Amino acid sequence: MSPRKFLTTVRSQKGKDPSRLQKGFFILEKRENPRFNVELPFGYSLADAEETRAGILADACEGGLLAYLHRRVDIGTLLKIEILYVKGFRLDAIKGIAKVVWSDFAAKESFGEYRYGLQFQSFLEGDIDKLRILLKKVS
Repeated sequence: MSPRKFLTTVRSQKGKDPSRLQKGFFILEKRENPRFNVELPFGYSLADAEETRAGILADACEGGLLAYLHRRVDIGTLLKIEILYVKGFRLDAIKGIAKVVWSDFAAKESFGEYRYGLQFQSFLEGDIDKLRILLKKVS
């Protein structure tokens, strides 16, 4: 479950027979932008390095994305990213800078990769529009 989601128990009003309390669960979404499930390859490198590595996106929104990486990265690290996708009959890319805002190192045991929450910091000119179009298509 995402760290931005949380679970709350719903109970009926006080004063009613305790044996008749209704219990249930609901998930409250606190994100500004809805996430969309996508599975896309992307390249990334540390902002101050040239070596590009590969990762996989699991979901994305206009504010950030969930990424699986083979390498351990510290929270607060800036990454140059390049999201690859097919547009018509050609390969296109969305380029920008993202910041690591949370990590799940336990995922390495389950999935074989580290799981990270990345927050977009900036895009190349016009690439935010490419991202919006891509997300609209997958929604």
